[in-house]
Amino acid sequence: MRPKARYERSLELLRRARELAPDIPTKSGLMVGLGETRAELLAVMRDLAASGVRILTLGQYLRPTPKHLPVARYYEPSEFEDLARAGREMGFRHVEAGPLVRSSYHAERQLAHVGPAVNPM
Repeated sequence: MRPKARYERSLELLRRARELAPDIPTKSGLMVGLGETRAELLAVMRDLAASGVRILTLGQYLRPTPKHLPVARYYEPSEFEDLARAGREMGFRHVEAGPLVRSSYHAERQLAHVGPAVNPM
């Protein structure tokens, strides 16, 4: 989606942020509905968890203009619930998942749920 973004570089940045400031929760977000498979989503979620991300947001991609990529499919609320459950099982301290969730969705509540950071190292 972002032409200059590099997957491994993004994961490395998150991992380094976690190492440099273990008391500050790291957070990432994913937009679904662009043709990804459930297996791909779970793989990305596992990579984020392994990189030290503690807060995850999952939202539905909504095409902002006709010049942007079209929506491949809309996720059902139950699918968001399933992904949130999988994320919690992977070790994310807080997962927000739903059609209208964006990265700042209930940000204050996200931090409240994370509590004091624990360095797993």
